[in-house]
Amino acid sequence: MYKINDNYQKLPGSYLFSTIAKKVNAFTAANPDKSIIRLGIGDVTQPIAPAIIEAMHKAVDEMGQAETFRGYAPDLGYDFLRNAIVENDYKSRGCDISADEIFVSDGAKSDSANIQEIFSVDNKIAVCDPVYPVYVDSNVMAGRTGVYDTEKETWSNVIYMPCTKENGFVPEFPKETPDMIYLCLPNNPTGTTITKAQLQEWVDYANKVGAVILYDAAYEAYISESDVAHSIYECEGARTCAIELKSYSKNAGFTGVRLGYTVVPKDLKCGDVSLNAMWARRHGTKFNGAPYIVQRAGEATYSPEGKAQLKEQVAYYMKNAATIKAGLQDAGYTVFGGVNAPYIWLKTPENMTSWEFFDYLLENANVVGTPGSGFGPSGEGYFRLTAFGTYENTVAAIERIKKL
Repeated sequence: MYKINDNYQKLPGSYLFSTIAKKVNAFTAANPDKSIIRLGIGDVTQPIAPAIIEAMHKAVDEMGQAETFRGYAPDLGYDFLRNAIVENDYKSRGCDISADEIFVSDGAKSDSANIQEIFSVDNKIAVCDPVYPVYVDSNVMAGRTGVYDTEKETWSNVIYMPCTKENGFVPEFPKETPDMIYLCLPNNPTGTTITKAQLQEWVDYANKVGAVILYDAAYEAYISESDVAHSIYECEGARTCAIELKSYSKNAGFTGVRLGYTVVPKDLKCGDVSLNAMWARRHGTKFNGAPYIVQRAGEATYSPEGKAQLKEQVAYYMKNAATIKAGLQDAGYTVFGGVNAPYIWLKTPENMTSWEFFDYLLENANVVGTPGSGFGPSGEGYFRLTAFGTYENTVAAIERIKKL
């Protein structure tokens, strides 16, 4: 008889955002007259920019003509997009990255879950706590995380790096040496980040102990402070210790279009084995390439018109972030984030647990957020709101919360 991957059975409960969706759907069914404002999941609300839509229309027309029709995309990505990424995301920032080190995909979530496949199950991972759930869950599925402690809500073979109010929500070097280090900066869910000098310390640390950094830079477009790196490759020595994951979801509104890429430098090796070659083999075997139309849309984000339009969209969401932060502070909440990221991280009032505050907010203000405990044990007592709603809904949500 066939057997299943028992590691899936170790996962506690359902995926965080699936649980939230079920609770919200149940509340809506019981209260059909209530108007729900959703500031929980990090999904964008502004339409795709005109320059990108124009490029997509042109690509669709090309697919309707025999002379310009495209079939399977190159599994690692079209040269026109990879070259645009090199010029705009790396060379412009002084980073030494070449096109054959870029692997185009259908999004950073997929890559952040799949990247662990090229590493041994014997490796020990280190994660920020709180953390984006996919990092831990994908390693659970692989059998890398050990035994789950239901009371502490931690895994025995995972190194947790607490990010708390006391340390400014900035991870500190762990006492136990990790093999794989997950960093998401600017951070999801806390909305905080670190300086380039602090990031350089992580690069130096990884090279010293022989660890690899899996660097999720999905929110780099929202960085507003000059001393914060947009790429880990701005740091000296990162080519020998870091893999970077990037997304078009939040900077270009591609949550429904799906496009991202991963950078694996050729200098990154385990002994004599090239991780670039390993990821190319994995990518080519398991992925048939992002659609031509979508990659042309990605290319358009780097056009002068595309850049200008996306800058306006980012500013729109960051205006929402400032509105949320100021409004909550006026209402007496302790608030973090919202400066270099579209996330607001707030302390729950009156010693409520994260899920108690979720229910309280849903029932009394009809506003949906995300319980901090869903991101890890250090997230208990905190709550995340996103700035990706419309401005009108954002203002309305804050006014509702102020009345509580």
